[in-house]
Formats: sequence, structure tokens, C-alpha cells
Amino acid sequence: MEEKQVKYPLGRLSQVEAVTFGQPGRRTFRLDLHSGSAFCSLWLEKEQLFQLGVYLRDYVASLSAEEKARESSPQEPGWPGGETTLDFKAGQMYLSHDKETNSFYMQAHERETDEEPDRTTREEAESVSFWMTMAQASNLAEESLRICAAGRPTCFLCGQPINPEGHVCPRANGHTILEAG
Repeated sequence: MEEKQVKYPLGRLSQVEAVTFGQPGRRTFRLDLHSGSAFCSLWLEKEQLFQLGVYLRDYVASLSAEEKARESSPQEPGWPGGETTLDFKAGQMYLSHDKETNSFYMQAHERETDEEPDRTTREEAESVSFWMTMAQASNLAEESLRICAAGRPTCFLCGQPINPEGHVCPRANGHTILEAG
């Protein structure tokens, strides 16, 4: 897949953190990215955060002990520009591991909205790229999966979330109402 042009190449991150707000069933998710004097709030869907966590966890687990212990040296230094604050909802994301530097490279491109369907094809669309060390990627994986697991329990019959007020399971044809807890 061909990489897209990136508006804000943040370089090596000094900090990356997965955060969530709200009650289960009504939560929002984001990544907070810090690089030099740049800060980016990258809003994600729960499934995006979950898949990011799974990929990072599985990839790190597939590496040998020597590869995990080897120092990461991302190719780019931190953000060289002035104070910058970004805040957008991610649509397309690309993630890869660079074996030479033992670090992860990620791009995130703004999600197309219904109000402005052609914005992501124009130059105003936000996009960032950044590098994470092996330790940052491993911590982000654990944090992402912990956050996603703290949501609503899922129905053992249909896999849908069970709301605090209960769940009418389509697999039981609505005859059984399951409760959370």
C-alpha cells in the first residue's frame, strides 16, 4: 500500500498514551502524542484502538528476546517546529516495524466526515506520522487492551455488548433478557 503525504511529521515521540473518557457504552478514545513542542490528540474508534493494541502486542511477542532488548533508535528526531497542537479523528492508519532501528512507524490520516466529504482529499486534511520505541509500543499495547477490556461485558450468545439496563439477545429471539454483571 502506498504511503500518503503527511502534513505533520512529528518524528520520535517523547510520550504516547491511550486514554478514554465517559461511561462504558458511551466512551470516547484517543491517543495523546507528544514530540518536542508538538501535541496531538488523535481520536479513535474503540475497534481502532483495540486492533492497534492487538497488532503491537502480537508483533512484540513474536520478536526474540534479543530483538526486544535491543535499543530502539527511531530515524527522525522529535518535532523540530514550534509549538503545535493538533486534534482530529483518525480514519486511515498505517503501522510498520523498522527492523534496522527496532522502532515502529505510524501514520494517521483524518477521517472523512459527512459534513465535508471532500475535505480529506484537499490539503486541509490533517495527518501525522511518528516513531515509537519498542518500549513505548509495548506499553501502548498493554494500555490499549486494558482500556478496551474495561468496557461493557459481551453476550456469550451473540457477542454484542450488554448494556447496564440489560440486553435483548437476537440469538435467543428476544425471549431472554441478559443483565450486565
